[in-house]
Amino acid sequence: MKAPLAERLRPKSLSDYLSQGHLVGKQGTISQMIKRDMVPSLILWGPPGIGKTTLANLIAKETKRNFFTLSAISSGVKEVREVIQKAKQDQGLFEKKNPILFIDEIHRFSKSQQDSLLGAVEQGWITLIGATTENPSFEVIPALLSRCQVYVLNEFSKEDLIQLLDRAIKKDTFLSKKEIHLKETTSLLRLSGGDARKLLNMFELVVNSVEGDSISITDDLVEDKVQQKTARYDKTGEQHYDIISAFIKSIRGSDPNAAVYWLARMIEGGEDVKFIARRLLILASEDIGNANPTALIMANNTFQAVTTIGFPEARIILSQCVIYLATSPKSNASYQAINEAQAIVKETGDLSVPLSIRNAPTKLMKDLGYGDNYKYAHNYQNNFTQAEFMPEDLKNKVIYEPGHNKREDQLRQFLKEKWTGKYDY
Repeated sequence: MKAPLAERLRPKSLSDYLSQGHLVGKQGTISQMIKRDMVPSLILWGPPGIGKTTLANLIAKETKRNFFTLSAISSGVKEVREVIQKAKQDQGLFEKKNPILFIDEIHRFSKSQQDSLLGAVEQGWITLIGATTENPSFEVIPALLSRCQVYVLNEFSKEDLIQLLDRAIKKDTFLSKKEIHLKETTSLLRLSGGDARKLLNMFELVVNSVEGDSISITDDLVEDKVQQKTARYDKTGEQHYDIISAFIKSIRGSDPNAAVYWLARMIEGGEDVKFIARRLLILASEDIGNANPTALIMANNTFQAVTTIGFPEARIILSQCVIYLATSPKSNASYQAINEAQAIVKETGDLSVPLSIRNAPTKLMKDLGYGDNYKYAHNYQNNFTQAEFMPEDLKNKVIYEPGHNKREDQLRQFLKEKWTGKYDY
């Protein structure tokens, strides 16, 4: 049985390796390491199907080192220790270069599993190469990360992927025997999501589904032969955080088009409707606040509505709310105010409450002056009179500074008129 196309086209040398010139080009970092035969332990970080496993194999081949491989999904501490022991024995018997231990999806290793690698990496019994689709800063323990260099593999460009398809048509043992015309590539590129392995295997599936040796690859043919793909979106990984970040920043930046696009990405990726709605609630207060108090009401009603209805109809309600928030005036004054207030509390500690505004439920408290000289606002004209409500050490301290928008301009004027000399904005 023949191997899948992606496996058949796996590069046999660095010169065949597609893209990543910053790493494997003539002056690339990894190329220079191989040339000097000084390869440190390293982490290869990049999206799925970008060539991390292939690069690890090529490093071992080019430096003529033994190559051990483990999968974080199926291996535990026991398997790690067995491989390390074998590596030590090989070195002791034959004085070989320290072997490479490649761990795929190293981000799935637990802390104890990662701990089991530390001694071998530190002593040089192995050169560790880990592959991950997740940010190593979050997924690899600091002790191990400090012993490794991290190299980022960039996503393939459209041109890279088309070049890969051309290579398959011309160089693959089986496909090169057919007359394949690559008329359109949009659907192939979209459905593969930039994953080269998925692209090649999908391409082979389409080719093999057509009778005869003369084949024209069109978008309609691909759509017909390949089941619709869900957008790549890992709800527990970095992709999750990147997209929600783009979503929030688009709304904050008053761009309804980008905001709805990122909303669609989350919906198509299967994101929890409550998670999206909760983020909108937070944003309505943090980024809009009193510039438009109705935004918080809108977001809260949206949360209640989508929780009751669920997908798919909830997408319409979310879209309405997202567009409303994106096109609303913005202010982070309330957010800044609570940040400032908490910073003051941490710096000044438990300052005493002024006696005038303390509660006095007992005779002793009244005798001690609790509540003395308290000015009941409703006893004064317009239900207001100037008084001090801050601790003595923070007298006249201003924490809330209204934003510059129509609504908060009115609040600024209100405060100026009430608090003579205090709010001199």
